[in-house]
This record gives sequence, C-alpha cells and structure tokens, in this order.
Amino acid sequence: MATLTCPGCGAAVSHDDLICFTCGTNLPRRGPVEEDTTPPTVMQEYLRPGGGAAPGAARQGQPTGPISPVVLRLAFPAGNVDVPAGTSLVLGRDPSESLVAAAFAGYDNVSRRHATITVSDNGQATIRDEYSTNGTFVNDDRVLPGTDVRITDGDRVRLAADVAAEVSLPRLGFSSNGHLSTG
Repeated sequence: MATLTCPGCGAAVSHDDLICFTCGTNLPRRGPVEEDTTPPTVMQEYLRPGGGAAPGAARQGQPTGPISPVVLRLAFPAGNVDVPAGTSLVLGRDPSESLVAAAFAGYDNVSRRHATITVSDNGQATIRDEYSTNGTFVNDDRVLPGTDVRITDGDRVRLAADVAAEVSLPRLGFSSNGHLSTG
C-alpha cells in the first residue's frame, strides 16, 4: 500500500485516519473503505423519503427534514477543527477522549477533556466547558462549567489562557425559490 501523508504537515498517516495525529489537520476520506453494511438507524429511516412518519405528520421532538449541510470550523493556531451538523466533538489533550487531541498536545493548561462543541441538526452551535481546570471562554466571557453557550459566526473561543480559535459558522437562509442556502 502507498504511503499517505498529511496535507498540513507532511507526516505519514494511515489510510483510515480521520485527522493527523501530529498536527490535528482533518484528513480527506481517501475512497471507499470496505466495511460490513449495517442496518440503517431509526433517524436514517425517518429521514429517508417515504419512510418514517406519515406524510405531513411531524414526530414530537424529532426533526422534520434533512440534517443541515452546515459545518462549524474552529481556526486554531495548530490547524482547523471542523464539526458537521448533527455531531459533537470533545476538545482536549487526551487522545482517548478527543479526536483532535494532537492539536492541544503542546498546551499543558488545556485539560484532558476541556470542552465539548455541539452542532445541532439544524446548524446551531454550542460549547460546554467540561469542568476544565483553566476555563473555557467565548468572546472573553467565561463559560460556566456544564452549561451550554451558543456560539455564532465570528465568535472567538478560547481554551485556558492561550489556545484561541475564530468560529466560522455559515448562517442558514432560504433563497427566493425556497431552497436552503448558506451565507
């Protein structure tokens, strides 16, 4: 098999790595990976055209349409961290807790499990401090531990004293023909 390299730092990476464990860069998917097929989840069945609820009926507490195409980007000095809609990501130094731990390896004041970023199915983003030692900040305001705080495009997120990132989160809107657009 050919040796693969990280586009950010040039380090050798494995075919199935999602991020570079040297610099934290998100790695592109390199073609189909042969995996056993699994049955669809309840949410996938619900979102499938013709599946789930009866036409025109919305389930209580369930989304009424597809998951947003929005991706939140945090631009840290060590690299960008992307969080797609409908997912959460732990930020911290512990590789068993955080997929992007390599980005924080050089910062001893960042906790092993520092904060969690969540982007809802409809594209709204929040950050929650996971009872970190040195705090999580949004636009220099401290986030209370265990409390979700909404973040929007242009906000500045800081972990402890020195690890700051600019938030890039496209706003959702609808074009004149009724289609969902970002901008």
